[in-house]
Amino acid sequence: MAGIRRFFLISLILIASGGVVAGYWSYQLAQQELHLTGAPELLEIKRGDHAKSILNDLAQRGWLTQAVTPSYFASRVWARPEGLQAGVYQVRDGQSLFELWQQLRQGDQYQFSIALIEGQTLAQWLTAIGAHPYLAGTEELRSGGELVTKVTGSDQLNSLEGYLAPDTYHFYAGTAALKLLRTAYTAQQQRLLDAWQQRADDLPYATPYELLIMASIIEKETGLGSERDLVSSVFVNRLNTGMRLQSDPTTIYGIDNFDGNLTRAHLRETTAYNTYRIDGLPPTPIAMPSQASLIAAAQPATSPYFYFVADGSGGHVFSETLTEHNRAVNRYQRGKH
Repeated sequence: MAGIRRFFLISLILIASGGVVAGYWSYQLAQQELHLTGAPELLEIKRGDHAKSILNDLAQRGWLTQAVTPSYFASRVWARPEGLQAGVYQVRDGQSLFELWQQLRQGDQYQFSIALIEGQTLAQWLTAIGAHPYLAGTEELRSGGELVTKVTGSDQLNSLEGYLAPDTYHFYAGTAALKLLRTAYTAQQQRLLDAWQQRADDLPYATPYELLIMASIIEKETGLGSERDLVSSVFVNRLNTGMRLQSDPTTIYGIDNFDGNLTRAHLRETTAYNTYRIDGLPPTPIAMPSQASLIAAAQPATSPYFYFVADGSGGHVFSETLTEHNRAVNRYQRGKH
């Protein structure tokens, strides 16, 4: 009898030891590290994906080094891979399988971003937005006049040019492109309202829209923040004295398929945007103006200047008279001293 009892005792110890070993092994499988070949990568989880299919995907990518089936059962025991949310996630080298399941349960998705740059046109923005692979509904960007209504909720505008706020926008995969545009529109409306309410006295602008047009011209004329209010003052001085704006960027905006070479023929042609030929402002903004340009349009410097010319280093030389301006043009544009 003593021998039989001893046999059963040893057997129980071995069974218990085996269970401990198996439990430890399965825990290690659930905690195994994912092996990427360098920088973090994106993992898309689609609706209907489950733990087993996700593990198969990880194995095919080479991120999972242990067998799929035992990894699946270990995950079920230790990590609760359930209630996983669809989306696009960033996975990093060395991240544990346990952490991945937690990330997918919490819906901690990767946040994308797109920079919509000041001084660019609506057409350029729509091209950039339409090319982003993780924005949804980009086909609606081609809806022409309907796009204005979809974004603004109104049919009072002819174009979104100038009406969208330059910024870096963040979003999750599957976000509607229209939602991004609506956010940019709302932000620009507030910026324009703030600038209009803080505008200087006696500006030659009857409406906020005219201020927006001027801000877009300032945006295209200079990239230096320190110059914006001076550029603004030049155009205010011209408008106040009945002088034409004579702005190259407005003229270029009105040229179809512009090749980068502004010619005398272009300047002689009468278009709605050729401010060498028309009086006052062009009919619409010519680009998306930054908040800084809106403020410059609303609060121009007080200056005697009517002219400016690029100095070749990113800035401009400002002049009071045409004679001074011509000397500056000869020096900085034609190389004559």
